[in-house]
Amino acid sequence: MRSHEKLKISVLVSGGGTNLQSVIDHIESGYLDKAKIVRVISSNCDAFALKRAENHNIKGVCISKEMLPDPKERCAAIMKELEAAGTDLIILAGYMSILEPELIDRYRDKIVNIHPSLIPKYCGKGFYGRKVHAAVLAGNELASGATVHFVDEGVDTGKIILQEQVPVKPGDTPETLANRVLQIEHRILPEAIKMLCDGKLK
Repeated sequence: MRSHEKLKISVLVSGGGTNLQSVIDHIESGYLDKAKIVRVISSNCDAFALKRAENHNIKGVCISKEMLPDPKERCAAIMKELEAAGTDLIILAGYMSILEPELIDRYRDKIVNIHPSLIPKYCGKGFYGRKVHAAVLAGNELASGATVHFVDEGVDTGKIILQEQVPVKPGDTPETLANRVLQIEHRILPEAIKMLCDGKLK
């Protein structure tokens, strides 16, 4: 990528897309002046994230298990979209599917995930959505938080880029804790992207 070119980002989503919206907002505000979103790919055709993409004139595509039950075919369709968009960086923002090894290998060190806990705690297979926050509360933790990390062949095992914690408060429910962690996610994901844009991560 030449110095004057913008980092082309594809965002993989499954749900509401608030982290996608945060990245869009940080691009439009000028904070992420070296980045642009070139594609939003959803595993759920009803995801509101696709509407967010449409609202900002970003091409959104649905590639779901219902459409392509075979994981290899689904992976090939995703990679075709990524390559057509000239993707430099992939962001997993609430993407509820495991990536195939071929995709990870093709975009080695160019895939970033946001996870709603302080990795290495409360991560890996089965830890997603409200389940993470329920487990944090069940573990009587004093703090939780969010982590931005690179994606490798494991589940939430890639190198950590950024973490920030929030206190667990008396009377917290999975929902109240999730809301506070989400605020952290909305801040540190754009920060991590900026670090990548500025060449501060190798």
